[in-house]
Amino acid sequence: MHVAVNGYFWQRPFVGSGQYTRNLVYYLNRLVSDLEISLIVPQIPGEAEPEGVPPSVRLKKVPTRPGHVGKVWFEQRLFPAACREVDADIVHVPYWGGPLQSPSPLVVTVHDLTTLLLPEYQRGAKARLYNALVGASTRGANHIITDSWASKREIEAHLGIPGERVTAVHLAAGPQYTPQENGLIDMAVLRKYDLPDFYVLYLGGYEIHKNVMTLLHAWTYVGQALGLDYPLVLAGKKPEGATAVFPDYAAAIKNLGLQEYVRWIGFVDEEDKPVLYRHAETFVFPSRREGFGLPVLEAMACGVPVVTSTSTSLPEVIGDAGFAIDPDDARGFAGAIIATIVQENLAAELRQKSKQQAATFSWEKTATETLLIYDQVLAAAKAT
Repeated sequence: MHVAVNGYFWQRPFVGSGQYTRNLVYYLNRLVSDLEISLIVPQIPGEAEPEGVPPSVRLKKVPTRPGHVGKVWFEQRLFPAACREVDADIVHVPYWGGPLQSPSPLVVTVHDLTTLLLPEYQRGAKARLYNALVGASTRGANHIITDSWASKREIEAHLGIPGERVTAVHLAAGPQYTPQENGLIDMAVLRKYDLPDFYVLYLGGYEIHKNVMTLLHAWTYVGQALGLDYPLVLAGKKPEGATAVFPDYAAAIKNLGLQEYVRWIGFVDEEDKPVLYRHAETFVFPSRREGFGLPVLEAMACGVPVVTSTSTSLPEVIGDAGFAIDPDDARGFAGAIIATIVQENLAAELRQKSKQQAATFSWEKTATETLLIYDQVLAAAKAT
């Protein structure tokens, strides 16, 4: 079998679609000796050469333009043409951006429907047109993979795709996410971000659906209870300003009187994330919408108590290994955070449960289930 994979996000491993693409290609290539993989990546002027491509994976670079127009042109014209050139048996687009016409049976991974379902992401004509385009292409795909049962239900309901054409395949944390400390390296990373001895960590995006504002409101209670000894560390690229998609965090922190309790550390390099997780007292992830919620699983793999929300896929990920709180319940978040810090027996129990729960997910399982979908799609195509 020869599969052509859209590698648009290959050079963006710091975003979910990039992590998914890299891990899926790596584990498919590692586990299946007779699977031929062509990774088709856009060659954008000024961008670095693709890194980390396994030697046995065929790399095909396709020159294209930068920006939104270049992305759409690559997805709809250049990528299908490249798939035809490499003579792929099956085509996989590992994010919501499939072509309207594919030269071979098409599998599309739709991680979630956030940009379709939230009005904040629908305010521009360009966004609405793109959602309409990828929605139409997804309906025409031979099969849809998604990250969770919650996303599967939404795809069936909002895109009108029959359930037998949508399969939930859970993701996994990489092997680097472990409780095992590496003394000198860990110490250097903690110094790099000027982290205190004790902290509660949020690591993720800051779009409105990430619900960080509720976390800030929760901290008005946590700060009163714990003082300055356990600051809230906000990791991830800080928004440049307030928009419809990004709330005004600076104003909120000031209005809530949290200037001394909250520390922004900004963008975190991928290789540093395991250290930040495993040295946190608690990881908190209050998101309202996730296709999967990989940061929650990464934190659990590092043996950290986790407080997350009851929204969408997150209960599937956390199981009974941590706290799942209503996303509007700031007091509930505060109570759970405080409990994980002041109740040592509870924290120890959650650390153990986190590791056990994380161990039930693996990229080997993700790759195996994906390969079975390829087989089913090819068999169905040959039967018609």
